[in-house]
Amino acid sequence: MSKFIVHHRRGLAVGAGFLALALVALVGALPTEAQAPEGYIGGAVKSANGAEAGVWVIAETEDLSTKFVKIVVTDDEGRFMLPELPTANYSVWVRGYGLVDSEKIVMKPTTEPVALTAVLAKTPAEAAQYYPGSYWLSLMEPPAKSMFPGTGTESGGNGVGKTMLTQKHWLDSLKSDCNFCHQLGNLQTRDLQHVFDAKPDLKTHAEAWEWRLGTGVRGTSMYGVLNIQGQPQSLKTFSAWSEAIAKGALPPVPERPKGIERNLVLTLWDVGSDHTFMHDLASTDKRTPTVNPGGRVYAASSGHGQLVIMDPRENYTTQLDIPTREPRDEVPSRFPAPMRPSMYFGNEHIWSNPPNNPADPHNPMLDSKGRVWLTSKIRDKNPAWCSDPNNKFAAWYTPRQGGRQASFYDPKTQQFTLIETCFGTHHLQFDTDANETVYFNGGGAGLAWIDTKVYDETKDEQKAVGWCPTVVDTNGDGTITKPWNVLGREGALYRVENGGVDAGAGGAALDPNLDTQLNFSMYSVIPSPVDDSVWGVSQAFPGYVIRMKRGNEAPSSCVTQVFKVPEPGFDPRGVDIDTNGVVWTALAGSSHMASFDVRKCKDLAGPGKPDGSQCAEGWELHEVTGPKMKGTDIGADFHYYNWVDQQNIAGFGPNTPIATGSNSDSLLALNPQTKEWTTLRVPYPMGFFTRGMDGRIDDPDAGWKGRGLWANYGTNYIWHTEGGKGTKGKFVKFQIRPDPLAR
Repeated sequence: MSKFIVHHRRGLAVGAGFLALALVALVGALPTEAQAPEGYIGGAVKSANGAEAGVWVIAETEDLSTKFVKIVVTDDEGRFMLPELPTANYSVWVRGYGLVDSEKIVMKPTTEPVALTAVLAKTPAEAAQYYPGSYWLSLMEPPAKSMFPGTGTESGGNGVGKTMLTQKHWLDSLKSDCNFCHQLGNLQTRDLQHVFDAKPDLKTHAEAWEWRLGTGVRGTSMYGVLNIQGQPQSLKTFSAWSEAIAKGALPPVPERPKGIERNLVLTLWDVGSDHTFMHDLASTDKRTPTVNPGGRVYAASSGHGQLVIMDPRENYTTQLDIPTREPRDEVPSRFPAPMRPSMYFGNEHIWSNPPNNPADPHNPMLDSKGRVWLTSKIRDKNPAWCSDPNNKFAAWYTPRQGGRQASFYDPKTQQFTLIETCFGTHHLQFDTDANETVYFNGGGAGLAWIDTKVYDETKDEQKAVGWCPTVVDTNGDGTITKPWNVLGREGALYRVENGGVDAGAGGAALDPNLDTQLNFSMYSVIPSPVDDSVWGVSQAFPGYVIRMKRGNEAPSSCVTQVFKVPEPGFDPRGVDIDTNGVVWTALAGSSHMASFDVRKCKDLAGPGKPDGSQCAEGWELHEVTGPKMKGTDIGADFHYYNWVDQQNIAGFGPNTPIATGSNSDSLLALNPQTKEWTTLRVPYPMGFFTRGMDGRIDDPDAGWKGRGLWANYGTNYIWHTEGGKGTKGKFVKFQIRPDPLAR
């Protein structure tokens, strides 16, 4: 075996003039003749125990325009094949459960077989440093069930917030109020030494937790959650967890990749900056995943108000500022100044307004023309036409002041277009209708849309946009008429007794002659490919799936049905749908993947039930694998969102539901027939926290090389990723080849 030892340095010097030309080249036309690189590195991995199966071989280079990483898994005999490597010098090493990282060997792609030596961990503690955050979080024991409902933090209270009615409410808060920003259990959350180093006057773990939860760009939000949970008891829980780890407590051992999991090929690119907060990414049109073949991939940088662009053919990345309609200094940011200095950035307001852009984009989606649609902020207050009684939508229901509106970027013209929506926007999804309607959630108690055909033809916002509140036909007359009862937001202002809703807003009795508006927000949205319905989920505990049929005379024809998540599930976040109309939602709180099949419903005739008690038979829950929180039956993983591979892009079969293992460095694919899970783990850098995902077919005739899933490191705190402050955001491509040695 020949071994190349060279100095590892960046192989590309870029001057200001060259950089300007490169930026022009990026936003120009892609070279259609570009081909995937053909270099590879193959060989075998052995340790003192012999061949090491199911461990990762990692190749990393900084010789390209942006850092590039390729990762594969060894087969049953410890053999590996790193395919499609651009010409560069690579640091190559072995990582795996039961091991510590091997020495990095620098080499170029080579046809010579390479022998790599894996290093066995000397102690369980050494091995555990490579375990995902969810395994470490499983050591946390939440407040006992007997502590609930909380009696408050005042004198005589038990230290648990009064809105924490059950242990599941507390876990729901932990996951959806804490975990939704970043991993829990990663090194920066479980090890408090950096807190004590930064503030030596702190003497106990409880003091350190109280301090750190008020620091940095999200400190105001974190401290607010702490007070809602009940500061005394939550600090006791958090400090007991970190103290136990400091004294040597170790999590359970994860299973190494097995079976088809060993066929995984991961490719990573650095994007953004060391404090970029990227939300979702998009690579193609979900309905037609051959759109934009081999082209650029796009992510929304929420904190910086930018569209992040990565060209996988050129291994090049940049970002574009998303414009606002009003001057930037008149568009408020949703990110307040830190209440306490960050331990990483001090008093620097890294997502401030100004100097950063307040556009605050959320998740991008491509349309059939390859345009990148976003939810982004274009102004401060709604224009007058949004509440004009001559506007039929405003006359029917006036939306609340929205945080974001809509925009799209056209790669052909290199221009952004801003669209007023009246309603607030959050997630967006395109329908399969002829007008290519794009639907939004985030506008309060309702759904909204833009008819893109009408907009393209007229450029008239008022003609193209519309919205409907979520109103249930509770009087059973088959129509929706005004006025209607309004239920309290997130269930806080109404009671459910004897299987039915007993009271409305403020405790007033519901009028049985009226229909009923659900006054809780939907978190996500997906149009159905089989009928005219649009689906969403609400996180109002324990969670609901909501179906709206828009009808032909919107808004008056919009009718809503609501279905409550069954025990033991809670906290739906993502939503997607398969080609048969079966809705899938990842339950972030209880760590399930839930399906709802409206075709199974037997009781949808007659009055609708706003408590969600209809069609219990439509549900099926699938528990995700992984460790559970100490003393509970609740999984320690967190699923920010989910996605359905309708067209078998990954190779698991059509209509495969995939959850984001946002707390376990993974994507989790479920086989609905066998109920088996496949874990697609990203082992390096640790801290892979994706919020969404996408799948694209670059070449339908190229086998596994012509298709792949895409995700990104979407944590609020990219500096929590392995490498700490200075590490950048990442895009990740997942490919499943026929065997671990295919190249």
